[in-house]
Amino acid sequence: MTTSWTIGPEPFDSPVASALWRAYYTEVSDRYYLLHEGRRTDPAELEREVRARTGEELAPPTGQLLVGRYGGEPAGSAGVRLLDAATAELTRMFVVEELRGKGGAALLVRAAEEAARALGAARLVLDTRADLTEARALYARLGYEETAPHNDDQYADHWFRKDLTG
Repeated sequence: MTTSWTIGPEPFDSPVASALWRAYYTEVSDRYYLLHEGRRTDPAELEREVRARTGEELAPPTGQLLVGRYGGEPAGSAGVRLLDAATAELTRMFVVEELRGKGGAALLVRAAEEAARALGAARLVLDTRADLTEARALYARLGYEETAPHNDDQYADHWFRKDLTG
């Protein structure tokens, strides 16, 4: 039997969404601090940030959180939220490390594009960091173009966009 991916909407505050958010934030935070300060994220800081960023902006009618499951088990997430009537932002794009390379990331991004279209967006934007080279390669491969900043996130240093109307 071949194991496959399924992707569907998930409440931003479900236990599954919370566990994936914690895993995502832990990884990107640790990567940042290891690169820039030679340390992992302080546990108190991690707890504070996980609690502070609830994801409520990913709730309908102006947002959507998607969860990818591999063999039925939660394995990744992607969120979209409207920034304005024509622009949605891709956020919380994550696949658990042990399942990377199995096609889930591209499926999650494509599902997020469909969710953004369903919200009425004509374009999807996102930000990422220089050290997240795998993410930048994924977005380029899926037709995203690097562009000028659309936000002032202190941790972002690469911004991408994709036209969803073509």
